Amino acid sequence: MNPDRELFLAAVSDATRLPETARPPSVVARPKPKPIPTKRWEDEAMALAESRLSDMTPESLLDSDEALSFARVGISSDTLRKLRRGHWVIQDSLDLHGLRTDEAREVFAEFLRQCGQRSIRCIRIIHGKGLGSANRQPVLKGKVLAWLQQRDEVLAYCQAPATDGGSGAVRVLLRQPRRPSHRS
Repeated sequence: MNPDRELFLAAVSDATRLPETARPPSVVARPKPKPIPTKRWEDEAMALAESRLSDMTPESLLDSDEALSFARVGISSDTLRKLRRGHWVIQDSLDLHGLRTDEAREVFAEFLRQCGQRSIRCIRIIHGKGLGSANRQPVLKGKVLAWLQQRDEVLAYCQAPATDGGSGAVRVLLRQPRRPSHRS
């Protein structure tokens, strides 16, 4: 016989055997705790870290996804859908064709300032498709998308439909200007 087995049997020789119908004390009916999703948390953390290091830019995404859009935190997907479908009438447009980047940035900033003064909500910015540039790549497209995301008055934007310029333009929804409160 195995020496370990003999040692075990000697150690439990004075133990009383439980009846076959009784449950062992370790198997008391308790609700099982929910598993801790540590692997999921690790995966999400890794995905977040990778997204921060991504080479994707609004410019590269716009070329591959006609429905690309941007919305501030708190802006619903329904608002983006409405913008894409033309729910808001385009009240003014800015055409940046033929401008250098520094000129375009100044014209862009002034245009948004004027839109705020005039309480304009929906605009179109035409940045062009880049067909006239030296390497036939859009220069202003990525710049405009980055500038839009940096402006607090911009709530959302999406690529314009083909009838409004397609991949050469964006529709932009602006924040409603705050009305001064009249207190008496």
